[in-house]
Amino acid sequence: MTMKINEKNLCAFACSATPVDRDGWLDMRGEVGKSYQRRWFMLKGNLLFYFDKKGDKEPLGVIILEGCTIELTEEEAYSFKIVFQCENGRTYYFCTNSQASMEAWMKALACASYDYMKLMVAELQRQLDDAQAEAAAEAAALVTVTPPEDEPKVPPRGQRYNPFNRVTEGEGKAVQGSRHHKENIHPEMPRKKVPFRDIHTAYGRSILADRSEWRAKLKQREEATTKPLIQL
Repeated sequence: MTMKINEKNLCAFACSATPVDRDGWLDMRGEVGKSYQRRWFMLKGNLLFYFDKKGDKEPLGVIILEGCTIELTEEEAYSFKIVFQCENGRTYYFCTNSQASMEAWMKALACASYDYMKLMVAELQRQLDDAQAEAAAEAAALVTVTPPEDEPKVPPRGQRYNPFNRVTEGEGKAVQGSRHHKENIHPEMPRKKVPFRDIHTAYGRSILADRSEWRAKLKQREEATTKPLIQL
């Protein structure tokens, strides 16, 4: 593959305010020479610029990180190489001053290619699709959930009943004085009207007694739980 590079545009890009992915000093040599030259490197995207000195406005060269692999070498301590796998591809050798620096540079260079970015975007898109599908399935499950059969159902509007009119053992079908009581009244007997105050008093006493008994039990339970343990 042939590529035309505008040197003027490359120099402008190298010195522009474009964010730098990594920069620092590295010792570099090519395949021909065996001596390393110290250069200032600057990684921007998939372009690895190198300068004679830090702060130079014009780079000595640039390495396009496409179609290459980043590999360790055994020539020097903390050294690695960039190998281009294409026909007549070159190999660049680098050396750092520490294990941490070598690993950081190798990781940054390996993640700089366009092919790597495409793989990362595809993987992130797959994870996003899986998350959206899972969220949609959970939402559908919440919509289709039905209440348990033993859950009490609220009677329809118009069919609600008065709790004071409940029938108990030994009593008639309705409480005397309620609107349902007329069903049990003999047609020849005169209807006796019971004041609401009497009904309220009769049932209110029962409710107050149950409430007092519940409060007493609750107080005994609280005292039992807060009573200090006796040391044996």
